[in-house]
Amino acid sequence: MKGASPETIGDVLATHTTPDWHWRGMHPFYEQHGAGDVARVFWGPLLASLTRLQRREDVFFAGENTVGKGVWVVSMGHLMGLFDAVWLGIRPNNKITMLRYCEFNRIENGKIAETMLHVDIPHLMVQAGQNPFPPQTAAQLVQPGPMTHGGLLHNVQPVAEGEATLAAINAMIGDLGTWQLGLPLEEELARTWHDDMIWWGPTGIGAAYTIERYAKQHSGPFRAAFYDRSSTGHVARLAEGHYGGFFGWPNFTAKLHGGFMGMPGTDKACEFRVIDIYRREGEKLAENWVFIDLLYWLMQLGDDVLTRMAGIADTEYIAPA
Repeated sequence: MKGASPETIGDVLATHTTPDWHWRGMHPFYEQHGAGDVARVFWGPLLASLTRLQRREDVFFAGENTVGKGVWVVSMGHLMGLFDAVWLGIRPNNKITMLRYCEFNRIENGKIAETMLHVDIPHLMVQAGQNPFPPQTAAQLVQPGPMTHGGLLHNVQPVAEGEATLAAINAMIGDLGTWQLGLPLEEELARTWHDDMIWWGPTGIGAAYTIERYAKQHSGPFRAAFYDRSSTGHVARLAEGHYGGFFGWPNFTAKLHGGFMGMPGTDKACEFRVIDIYRREGEKLAENWVFIDLLYWLMQLGDDVLTRMAGIADTEYIAPA
């Protein structure tokens, strides 16, 4: 894909994917089938907007799916380019822009047969001066890769390390359940997380450092805002070495008491589509990069963020000379 243009990206994708490639993306892209549709709907417009695009990868690993079929390859980092043209109604700033991404690819006979790609669209909006959300509980950052700088697993890793990472992730999921473990939140988190854990959350929520601040700045407020949380379901969950992750379609559903991101309460069970990437250190989890399709969650509640912000762009935006 390096160096591909909006005109050639379809052919590049077709070379490496199966004819019936099943592609899942965040709102407003959803599910697509085949390289032509993926190029037309997502990659072509993005390449026309974020010019001179680079993939700046921080995490790369692969493994057998432990909750479904196949071998999956995971890539996470930032897509960096010059934001030179309107994308999804977002006004360009003609400056360097970093778009958080994470991608899961299932490989079949040397081709990509299935993909989940999430890019943090609100993260780009904030960099371009168009924050669509109310004040968030944690920090807004261009997020770095692993503290250890060892996330690119190009060589074979010891099987036991991947098994230990998967065990830590599964233990955390087991504790999470439907928020009914019964322990004080910080004690629950300390069972599977290091005290100096870092939760790299999506724009709209933000990043938090240490169990105490994570509990106060995200996990506590989030749990207080929702009820009737379903159990967790994943399409893929895997680990290699000290890294692992999962995604769901959806991961879970929950109903809103009210207050989260300024939204009123509802008795509607809304879906959360989430990607999580983890770094394990010892027996516990140390870092977590989280991608939540908040635009899709808000759409379920009647807030079409991109249309709302595009309306502002239509009335206020003057293209640079």
